[in-house]
Amino acid sequence: MLVGVPKEIKNHEYRVGLTPPSVHELVARGHQVIVQKNAGSEIGLLDAQYVAAGAIIVDTAQEIFARAEMIVKVKEPQPGECAMLREGQILYTYLHLAPDPEQTAALVKSKAVCIAYETITGHGGGLPLLAPMSEVAGRMSIQAGAAHLEKSKGGMGLLLGGVPGVAPGHIVIIGAGVVGTNALQMAVGTGARVTVLDKNIERLRQLDLVYGNRIATVYSTGHAIEEAVLAADLVIGGVLVPGAAAPKLVTRSMISRMKKGAVVVDVAIDQGGCFDTSHATTHADPTFIVDGVVHYCVANMPGAVARTSTFALNNATIGHALALASKGWRRALIDDAHLRQGLNVCLGQVTYAAVAHTLGYDYVPAESLLA
Repeated sequence: MLVGVPKEIKNHEYRVGLTPPSVHELVARGHQVIVQKNAGSEIGLLDAQYVAAGAIIVDTAQEIFARAEMIVKVKEPQPGECAMLREGQILYTYLHLAPDPEQTAALVKSKAVCIAYETITGHGGGLPLLAPMSEVAGRMSIQAGAAHLEKSKGGMGLLLGGVPGVAPGHIVIIGAGVVGTNALQMAVGTGARVTVLDKNIERLRQLDLVYGNRIATVYSTGHAIEEAVLAADLVIGGVLVPGAAAPKLVTRSMISRMKKGAVVVDVAIDQGGCFDTSHATTHADPTFIVDGVVHYCVANMPGAVARTSTFALNNATIGHALALASKGWRRALIDDAHLRQGLNVCLGQVTYAAVAHTLGYDYVPAESLLA
């Protein structure tokens, strides 16, 4: 198969779909890889390294989209990229379609085969292609929140860990999944007071066994969230419903009653966010203020640590990329029910139930298109 890797064009997005080692894996199995010039240069992955791995460097994204049978990206295709997709072409990337009707409509129109990293399931449960970026974003959420609590960044001027004689700050983490657990690891290290909320009692029990009296675990209800948020200096939103829009757990009313200069970090913003007041921001302009509360809602947080993120992502994605390239999309999806869960849009049909339900499309099961 001819596999194409375009340079990412989203604001401050420096990750790249395939690393040179991933290219080597594909080429060693008889596939061809074309990579856009300077696709990874911002993170030290130079064209010469791609050539050494067996790739061919081409000048433009237009050539990549025109020639490749499979496009491997990181972020969702931007409008100009959607327009270059063609019927039957495989698109393998993050999509996050539920809160994005315009992208969904463009992918349906393209009749491409669109496989989303974030809905591919794992043999042991979970979402293994989303997990590495959730790990990065969870860890980053604490350092982003700590930075924006500084007065010069719009916050109240608080040091999370405090100092002797001065109480530490209070971090509230909503959701104890991959994002929340990684945020928790960093939060405990700051010396702050930490509260984590989740509906999974067994997960809270596990965290309590690990962290003991260094954290407070709270069963998540509307009342519990309100009580915690109003007492918090920093709130991390890390709640995910796979493939669907994130639930709005923190209301505008709660935000209006929070401490002035508090910070909220909405890690769920790719799926629409879990704060009523959230809207997506970029690394170039990462925050806005609502009712005196600083909102950090960058939709590609891991892009800020793009080199680490790229290698972590490739570790998770290369196996399925090899299967798609070697078998073709139909056979690969027939053979692997977990990969099949990644099929969101295919040949003009919406094939992921949560996306179809959220955006008002007819749901067409993936199996019906694999004959």
